[in-house]
Order: sequence, then structure tokens, then C-alpha cells
Amino acid sequence: MLDTTQALTYSAALALAAAIPGPGMAALVARSVSSGGAAGFCLLAGLILGDLTYLSFAVFGLAMVAEHFAALFHVVCWCAALYLCYLAWQFWVARHEPVQGVASEQGRALWAAAVSGLTITLGNPKTIAFYLALLPLVIDLQAVTFHVWASTLVPLTILVLLSVGGVFVVLALRIRHLLRSPQALQRLFRGAALVMVVAAASMVLK
Repeated sequence: MLDTTQALTYSAALALAAAIPGPGMAALVARSVSSGGAAGFCLLAGLILGDLTYLSFAVFGLAMVAEHFAALFHVVCWCAALYLCYLAWQFWVARHEPVQGVASEQGRALWAAAVSGLTITLGNPKTIAFYLALLPLVIDLQAVTFHVWASTLVPLTILVLLSVGGVFVVLALRIRHLLRSPQALQRLFRGAALVMVVAAASMVLK
């Protein structure tokens, strides 16, 4: 069982890591501004699912698999970096309508936003570094049981990421009126694209 100090330390470290600008939050802001709150929160759900995936990897020892199968892990990293570059290209060339003219998102588009959030997180070097390198310094993973993972770590992770991501979505919605023109949206999306390229380059270099 996690004590209060460990739980608070984990929550604070996760909140700080989530708040630091990266490809996930860049995509979250861009999607919220261009498509509205529903799409933003669906993308956030995908981001959270990706974090829970890496949390599970760390808790159940799959980080050790990465150490023993370094070649396979390198292939995964390269694939993730290439996917981030692909997303960056999509963001860079996307066509934009004025915010007032954006129609309500359909179910398929919302699902696509969630999948996009998941894949961005799985390819985010910041997320990988947090769960596979920094998390063991915060929590004694050897003492984490399935019950602790399910009853404490998973709810804490969801709560923290939903709180931090929700702030980004709300702020993005509040600045929508400042981004009424296609040119402003283009600058926002291209800024997000640059963040993704930097993240991909960081993953390759590491």
C-alpha cells in the first residue's frame, strides 16, 4: 500500500510532467481550439489511456523487457518518432476553417481524436522517461501490488491528468475568440507540429 507521502509525491511529479509543454498538450490545445471541447476531452481521454499503458508497463515489470530486448525497444522508439513526424506533417498541411464555422464533431471524428491522443502519448519521449525512468525513483515498484495499482495509482493518474488536461482544454476554449481566422489556426497547428518534430528528434537522439 502506498503511504500518503508517496501518493502526494507521485501526484505532484505527474502534474508537473503533464503541465510541461509537449506534443500531447500542444495537440490538445490545437484540437480544442479548432474543434471544440468534446474533441478536446476525447483527445485527453486518449492521452490518459496512453499514460495508464506506460504506468502498467512500469508496475508489472515490462520496463525490464525493454532493457533485455534493447533492439526491439529501439525499433519501437523509431516507429514512435516516425509517427510523431507524420502527425506533425498532418498538422502542418491541415486546412482550417474559421472557428465560428466549425461544425459539431461526429462520433467517428471524436473516436479519431481519442486514438490520436493515445498514439501521441505512446510516442511521447517525455511520457516514456517519466514512467520508465523517473517513476521508480518516486515509488518503490517492488512493493506495488495489483490492488495498489488498481485502487490507488490508476485513479490518481486519471484524476491528475484529467485536472491538468482539463485546464488546458478550458483555457483553449476561452481563447477561441482570438483565433477566428484560418491564418491564426494555421499558426497554432504549425506550432504544435514543430513541438512534435522536436519530440521525435529528442526520442531519436536519446
